[in-house]
Amino acid sequence: MKLIIEADGGSRGNPGVAGSGAVVLDEAGNVLVEIARYVGTATNNVAEYTALIAGLQAAIALDAGASIHVRMDSKLVIEQMGGGWKIKHPDMISLGAKVQELVRGREVTWQWIPREQNSRADALANKAMDELADSTVHVGSGESASANAGDQPAMTKSAALTEFNATLPSSVRAPGNVTEPLTTFILVRHGRTALTEAHKISGGDGDDPELSEAGRGDARAVAELIATFGKPGRFELLAAPTAIVASPMQRTRQTAGFIAEAVGLEVETLENLREIGFGDWDGHTNEEVSASDPETWNAWRGSWTIAPPNGESLEVFDKRLQEGREKVLRQHGGKTVVVVAHVMPIRGFLRWGFSATEASYWRSQVAPCSVTIIRAWGDQAAEVVAVNLTEHL
Repeated sequence: MKLIIEADGGSRGNPGVAGSGAVVLDEAGNVLVEIARYVGTATNNVAEYTALIAGLQAAIALDAGASIHVRMDSKLVIEQMGGGWKIKHPDMISLGAKVQELVRGREVTWQWIPREQNSRADALANKAMDELADSTVHVGSGESASANAGDQPAMTKSAALTEFNATLPSSVRAPGNVTEPLTTFILVRHGRTALTEAHKISGGDGDDPELSEAGRGDARAVAELIATFGKPGRFELLAAPTAIVASPMQRTRQTAGFIAEAVGLEVETLENLREIGFGDWDGHTNEEVSASDPETWNAWRGSWTIAPPNGESLEVFDKRLQEGREKVLRQHGGKTVVVVAHVMPIRGFLRWGFSATEASYWRSQVAPCSVTIIRAWGDQAAEVVAVNLTEHL
């Protein structure tokens, strides 16, 4: 028996939402199996290899002794699997090894075909991307299944993803004609310090404490969470981080270091992300400050322009922070950036993301090592995905 596989993959963003499609036919050209495989966030090449693997698994399941003829419009995959080109990219090496394992000892031939001759597999890849789910249809029997090849659990679309747009703003009320690339900010507050645990004010111009033992535990936990971005699971539609930018203070650099180790990136520092300056109040509790200078304390609360003695007002701080945000956008636009900072800088990002008033600086909770996520298209549009996520702690 001879079986024919047509396979294709696509990615909306490259990397972006990715899907694979494979069709298994008999020698007469009758379709036996159609497979749509949702890949998550990946490149075109990963999706194409995933399609090939799915097609091979289905063909072998139909007849383990059949000869197999593979047709794809991916010159890269055909040449690499046919032995003409070497595989150099790490992601491709593991996928190529999986293909070689499947075809070992079997009669397999490889053929490149023009894109227009691969429309069936292309349609299935787009189906997977549209539905964010897998499907397998045995055409001859009319049976349909949502399980992955190899009896793996089905990838189904959760309620959280139903209205999620991986490349553009999700709300239909968002501005149209968005042309700037998508930048994803993963905002992480630093872990606990001795001052945090003592409920003492800790700004950007006073003591510069290190993480406490509990704070290091916080940092390890958030690093494990950040490492899941772009992988199957809750955050698979958000691309994996490509940069880490941190405040220059010890507690943020140390927290960023745990994340950097987990995701294999270097840490950049940016002065603009330093915490707001509390001046003479730094190192004291709120109760101590309110008792020693009640007039200034009461005037400062809820004020945009009043600063602590020798400290920063919100007006001055916000200007500094927004200039820093713009620097990050210029340097890392179109990427996923982990920003490790403090309470007030993260609230400043939220103020910008929501186009909010200054009152937003005291209306959101930002816990140690919590995660806040904002997607932005330059200054054209923004989308707040999550605020103060703490379930990993």
